Amino acid sequence: MALYEAQATLVNEDQTVSAGSAAIRETYKGLFADLPEGKINMKVVRVVRAGDDVAVLYNDWNMSGKTADGSPFTMQHKAMEIVRRQADGTWRFVIDDPYARG
Repeated sequence: MALYEAQATLVNEDQTVSAGSAAIRETYKGLFADLPEGKINMKVVRVVRAGDDVAVLYNDWNMSGKTADGSPFTMQHKAMEIVRRQADGTWRFVIDDPYARG
């Protein structure tokens, strides 16, 4: 959750949205309950900045591991995220769309 601003929005695979920290936390809680053993690899392939404090990230990611019943799984997608620089210099997601680019 440290990656997200308090009022951030996460776009779900079914294109519904989870808005705000509590909703995003619940979404991830459900996802990781179904996929308790997994590893996510992310590769930022492009960054487009708007001034000093906003940027769009193009991120190719994949996830693999085991489902709750022990079956292996893999998935991969191409995300687009909007991030904002915080007062302490770190960057946090404002909008996270893990499925935006296919």
